[in-house]
Amino acid sequence: MLFDTFRLGKIELKNRVVMAPMTRARNPEGIPNHDNAVYYAQRSEAGLIITEGTAISSTSKGFLNIPGLYTAGQVEGWKLVADAVHKQGSAIFTQLWHVGRISHTSIQPDGQPPVGVSDIQAVTSSAYGITKEGKEGFVPCSKPKALTTEDAKQVIQDFAHAAKNAIAAGLDGVELHGANGYLIEQFLNPFVNTRNDQYGGTLENRCRFLLEATDACIDAIGADRTAIRLTPYGDMHELPHYDSIEATYEYLAKELNARNIAYIHFMDQGSRGSYALPEGFLKRFHQWFRGTVILAGGLDKEKAEARLQSGDIDLAAFGEPFIANPDLVTSMHNNYPLAPTDRATHYGLGLKGYTDYKFYENQTL
Repeated sequence: MLFDTFRLGKIELKNRVVMAPMTRARNPEGIPNHDNAVYYAQRSEAGLIITEGTAISSTSKGFLNIPGLYTAGQVEGWKLVADAVHKQGSAIFTQLWHVGRISHTSIQPDGQPPVGVSDIQAVTSSAYGITKEGKEGFVPCSKPKALTTEDAKQVIQDFAHAAKNAIAAGLDGVELHGANGYLIEQFLNPFVNTRNDQYGGTLENRCRFLLEATDACIDAIGADRTAIRLTPYGDMHELPHYDSIEATYEYLAKELNARNIAYIHFMDQGSRGSYALPEGFLKRFHQWFRGTVILAGGLDKEKAEARLQSGDIDLAAFGEPFIANPDLVTSMHNNYPLAPTDRATHYGLGLKGYTDYKFYENQTL
């Protein structure tokens, strides 16, 4: 099944392999360029590519040197990427990113504090900014400023504006980053969301920001071009478990099912040293949400095939293996050994560890 075609809304995918979003920090001006186009085109054996997290505004970033989708220059840059991937017969969605409190003053305009669902600081988490020594590197997250109700509504419009820009750039759709402890998930968690306005308190209120951001993107570009990533039961970036986790995601599943969005993309954080998705959760979720479900996190060819055969998921996403194996689909199909990545070059400027990984068959010539 992994190598079979799949219908995703109006798009025919050439296989069920998805390249998962991965931050690479290669854009000092926030504008995609020829090198990004080469990088994604090299990996376009995947039926669907989901780009790295893409900033929706100047205040949404938790990483230096990431691309955005809020200026005209960024739209032009993404056109290079979209064209390169489409020429290889693949589809490409971009992941829209607002990190909330997982940021640092060195990344924010004029050194201002980052914004969050509340002013609770992620004291043991890190952003990628400027260290005390003036170098790029991981830095402790700064204390955030709580979004006002009006601020929250503006962020929702920032998501919609970035979604419009994505389509203007020729990308096939957008995936809202509602996972890994970033802003959307911060709204979901009652230990961090201590608000007393319409976005806090009850389960429905805590889900309101996610659903309004989704609706704003649907209004801007259509439901078939709007998707979301979620990490239920994860605890990345200091989001403790809470009693109503299952009820929260059942509610979201049914609400998103009614909206007929393109897909829901889960990351199983068990692969990142956090909690794994509980046994049976994906099967239950697929009863609440009848649309396309993608899973990423710790998959290999055999695990992906088993998940697809069980019907728990519809598409299988691979992250880190795509970095060092641009021809991952061919390698999995032929059972070639996979190359390891150089984690020291995952982030940072330059092409080393970015577009210089070789295709397996070229290595063996």
